[in-house]
Amino acid sequence: MKRAVFPGSFDPITKGHFDIIERGVTLFEEVIVAIGVNADKKYMFTLEQRQAFIKDAFKNEPKVKVITYKGLTVDFCLKNNVQFILRGLRNPADFEFEKAIAHTNRDLAPIETVFLLTAANTSYISSSIVRDVIRNHGDYTKLVPNSVRV
Repeated sequence: MKRAVFPGSFDPITKGHFDIIERGVTLFEEVIVAIGVNADKKYMFTLEQRQAFIKDAFKNEPKVKVITYKGLTVDFCLKNNVQFILRGLRNPADFEFEKAIAHTNRDLAPIETVFLLTAANTSYISSSIVRDVIRNHGDYTKLVPNSVRV
């Protein structure tokens, strides 16, 4: 079974993330949305909220699983028999950052990284922008799936 992990903090999930996952299920038999837990990071949404946003967004897609994890993504992949890491690219800066991570991951384990370009209409969206819009009481609903409600 071709399985991919789509790792991230998803604080919160955006329409860009949603697009990558939705397109990922056409390429893989299963896409595991893996929410990384980093004790040093300050999150706007709790882990439970982030899980609920994603599970609700994909409640009608049986090929999407939502799991939390700590540690290296490649270790998660090895423990869970996942052959691919799925990543979205919004711009050249994302590519350079993700390329370095992909090379490192490939050195650590036999895991391939697959990059998908974000859709043009979501390429400007990032979780940090969404958080800023929410903090300043703006209309964030245009930037996130319907499952994300504050």
